[in-house]
This record gives sequence, C-alpha cells and structure tokens, in this order.
Amino acid sequence: MHSHSTKLLRAMLAVLLMVIAGTAIAGPLEDALAAHDRGDDATALRLIRPLADQGNADAQYTLGNMYATGQGVLKNGAEAAKWFRLAADQGYAPAKYNLGVLFGSGWGVPQNYGEAAKWYRLAADQGDANAQYNLGVMYQNGRGVPQNDAEAIHWYRLAAAQGDADAQYSLGRRYYIGDGIAKNYSEAMKWFQLAADQGHAGAQGALGVMYSLGQGVPQNDTEALKWLRLAADQGNAEGQFNLGVMYEHGDGVPQNYGEALKWYQLAANQEDARGQFNLGVMYRDGKGVPKNYAEAIKWFGRAADQGFVIAQYSLGLMYINGLGPLDLVQAHMWLSLAAAQGSQEADKNRELVEGHMTTAQIVDARKLARDWKPKPIE
Repeated sequence: MHSHSTKLLRAMLAVLLMVIAGTAIAGPLEDALAAHDRGDDATALRLIRPLADQGNADAQYTLGNMYATGQGVLKNGAEAAKWFRLAADQGYAPAKYNLGVLFGSGWGVPQNYGEAAKWYRLAADQGDANAQYNLGVMYQNGRGVPQNDAEAIHWYRLAAAQGDADAQYSLGRRYYIGDGIAKNYSEAMKWFQLAADQGHAGAQGALGVMYSLGQGVPQNDTEALKWLRLAADQGNAEGQFNLGVMYEHGDGVPQNYGEALKWYQLAANQEDARGQFNLGVMYRDGKGVPKNYAEAIKWFGRAADQGFVIAQYSLGLMYINGLGPLDLVQAHMWLSLAAAQGSQEADKNRELVEGHMTTAQIVDARKLARDWKPKPIE
C-alpha cells in the first residue's frame, strides 16, 4: 500500500527567498530573487554570499539550498550542510529540517538517523510541518528513535492540522488500518479527502477503495472510479491496480479485459504484487490477451518473490500441472512457502506432489524453501 518516506529538501530558490521576504535585508534578497527569476544565478549567489558570511541566518539557509540544488554553484552536500548548520545554530527552523534530511539520506554528512531525528524534532517543536511529518515517519519506522505509533500519530496530527497532505494521508492510513489508534473509517475518510483534494495520489487511491467497498461512506462505483482514475493517472500503483479490478469485473464500467490488463500491467511494472498476480491470471486464463503460460509464470514469480502467498501457491500449481515446464521440485518449494504462510490448500497439494517425487527431489525442494528469501524491490 503505502511506504512511508521522508520529504526531500526544500529546494526551489524562488520559494526560499519568498519565505524570508520582509526581513531587515529584504532588499538584497529580493534582488537575488529577481536575478534567479531571470536565470542569473551568478548574480543571486553574489548577492547572497556576503550576507551569509556576515552571519545572516536567512542568507545562510538560502546559500545552503543553492549548494543542495546546484543553483549558481556545483552541487555540494558538505557545503550545503555547513551553511544549514550555521543557520540552524541561530534557531532557523527550515535549516534544522534540511539538516535532518541530509543526515537521514547521508548526503554531505555521514548517515545518522539519530541526528536526523534530533534536527527534525528541533524544527518540529518550532512548528515546521515538514519536520513534524518526517519525525512521524521516523517514529512509525523506528529509525533514529524507538518505534512508537502514538508518537508517530502525534506528529502526523500536528502536521496534518497545518494542511500537510502527506501527514493527512498518513493519519488517514492509521485510522483505516487501526494502527496505533482505533480503526475508524469516518476519520480515515476525512483525512484522505483533505489530502486527495490537494492532489495526493495515495489519498485519491485510498478514497477510491473506500467508495468501492462502502467503507465510511455509501458504496458508490462512480465516485470510486473518479478517485481511482485520478490516482492512476498520477502513476499511483494502488489506483492502477484497483482500476484494473473495476474493469475486470465491470464495476461501474462496462467489463473490459483489455483495460484491466493495461492497468494491471502499469501496477505490476511498479512491483505491485497484486498487479503482478492479477496480470499472471490474465495470461494464464487468456483474459484480454492470448493464453501465455510463460508470461503467467513470469508474473506469478515476480509476485511470489515478494512473498505474496497466493502467487506462491499459484506458481506451485503451474509447475505441478505442467502449464509451462513440469517441475516437481519448484512446485514443492513454492507450495511449501505458501503453506508456511498458512495456506491449507498449498499444504494439501504439497503432500500430493511428494507422492510423485524421489527422496533426492524432496531434499532439494526443502533446501530451496529453507534458503529462499524475499527479493528486495529495486
């Protein structure tokens, strides 16, 4: 579904300079902004550097961003960190946030999640919404701080109240799955809607699912399609997968296997295991595409490699039935892996296939299952 990730550096010089407009040195900074707007980063740099050297925190922060983004200078993480730290030491919250990003990513400084969390907290305590969100992610994932759902929700809530779409989506997810908070579809819908209205693709996809299933709202295929399509058109894998499901089953649209195949393919290409599995089914059964067992095995295999249990079971059956190569060792291995995740049907079929295998084949299959590890998604 959703993989929590921290926000990146605030990068655009135009935005940065507008943030600091109105200070005592607004004139030179406004001149730098004008130079940047006309593509004259050299002049912008010439105007900002003396102010930074004189200890002005706004200018130090802006110069750090120029080094971070390569505007007027070569990209240099160490120089970016230097200027951010000088501004941060003067209490400048956005610089503290950006230092957190650098320590979290290990760019320009050694990667150190504890340091990242420290700087995020300092900025978050000053009300920086990006830092509040990122600190929530750190608590959600247990990076640099002990894993703590209550703390994650606390920081998500603060950022969400400031209108941060990522935080609104993350808070909605917590309510949707009941993670660290009581499950509440109405609350989930509220936060998803706020984020979706800002164009957040993950929230749009989540809204589509809730309308499709009638969770927290009356079931409504028209609304489901609207939000899923918005998410899918932004490249959101969940939206693409669920849009494929609606076309495959004719929910709110005429049944269209070709459209279903298209959306499953897009989701599958993003390593969405459900999309990969459903794409395998389409090739196995000849839905929207000629039957192709080799393609079915390929896509079942991609999903099975991620630990997707129904794909592991289906792959085992393909090898048992010779839909593609007949391979009892591979069949036994995949059925064993599915059985280990609680699939009773996989367990029954594994026992059946053992009756047709030699002792050596069984030993090989068991070793393959023991040695198997999920493949990391690149």
